[in-house]
Amino acid sequence: MMLSDITPTDQAALDHVATRQDAMLDRVLGWARINTGSWNIDGLTTLAPMIADALRETGADVEIVTTPAIETINAKGEVDAFETGPVLRATQRPNAPVQIILTGHYDTVFPPETFTTITDMGEGKLNGPGLADMKGGITVMIEALKTFEAFGETEKLGYTVILTPDEETGNFASDSFLRAAAKKAHIGLTFEPAMEDGALAGARKGSGIWDIVFRGRSAHAGREPEKGRSAVWAACEMALKVEALMGQRDGVVFNVGSVDGGAAVNIVPDNAVLRLGSRAPDPDAAAWAESQIMAALDDVLKRDGITAHVHGGFYRPPKPRNAAQDRLIGDVRETAKGIGLDLVFNDTGGVCEGNNVFAAGTPNIDTLGVRGGRIHSSEEFMVVSSLSERAGLATLILNRLADGRMDGPAIKKLML
Repeated sequence: MMLSDITPTDQAALDHVATRQDAMLDRVLGWARINTGSWNIDGLTTLAPMIADALRETGADVEIVTTPAIETINAKGEVDAFETGPVLRATQRPNAPVQIILTGHYDTVFPPETFTTITDMGEGKLNGPGLADMKGGITVMIEALKTFEAFGETEKLGYTVILTPDEETGNFASDSFLRAAAKKAHIGLTFEPAMEDGALAGARKGSGIWDIVFRGRSAHAGREPEKGRSAVWAACEMALKVEALMGQRDGVVFNVGSVDGGAAVNIVPDNAVLRLGSRAPDPDAAAWAESQIMAALDDVLKRDGITAHVHGGFYRPPKPRNAAQDRLIGDVRETAKGIGLDLVFNDTGGVCEGNNVFAAGTPNIDTLGVRGGRIHSSEEFMVVSSLSERAGLATLILNRLADGRMDGPAIKKLML
């Protein structure tokens, strides 16, 4: 039997999903009205139990797990601690022969009061915070799991769901949860939004973030500036060196996000924080990028009276194409043809939890959520009809992993 063949069981599942379109829309609209910006602990802790209740509809064992505090660097270069919302973990049939991990995040990039309105854009699109990225994706995931539980060969497939409160800030609190579950799984499914035209992500670059704290020596800027050592000057020199790295290696990008520091203009500033990022397509390129940043810093520190402390690095390794990814992508493409979808997979510079799952040794598809666009802006939108469309696709993938048409264990072996 071909992956694209629709069995009576598949058809019954698809017919059921079609009846759930309005319920899915109501759910995602309700969730989107609750602000869950990554630093909004009140919003995160309000929504988390609501999503947990929805996960329990699958019949899985659901836990709300407190995450450890993470270190952040404030504008003065001091280490602060921040405790984000909980991780939601759901497990079903952990001893089944085929295991998968399904992941997503319920935080958004929007602080409270910055983007609050849901607007009908016409042409089947809704504009609103987190509709695409990725409360719509979580809704698709849960509906697919519920449908699989009702119609699929459930005894053959077990899964762990990890939903995180901090993907938009790097998964620093939740990475250990993602990797622990991924190591036990054969296949990963992540529900980040697909493109508006339905395209999915193929390879992903890795991402690094650095906070570099510079220390100098303060002095009166009028009376004796020669006795001062400007940390802001050093940070700006470092910024110029980093920006000069652009274009030196194919696929590697650098960006200086901000320089914090200093105070009154009559004081030579003795502290500054440079925040920068880099993206790289493969491990060798990531190592090169980090070495160039450190070399630039060594050069800056030749300046008399300047010291620095570095926080960060490549926190999300690259997710390149390999034999396992190519096989999985091919299987998903063939599966999608059964419902008239001709999926395209495009490589991207963006990162997501698919990087974390891949780093744990598990091949994965990471854009199985709703179709949408303009994410991370007040123009973010979701294509409404894609709720049932993508829930149907995800259900078919689950069915094929359970009935063996998609061989999860064999695909994972290709990672070796």
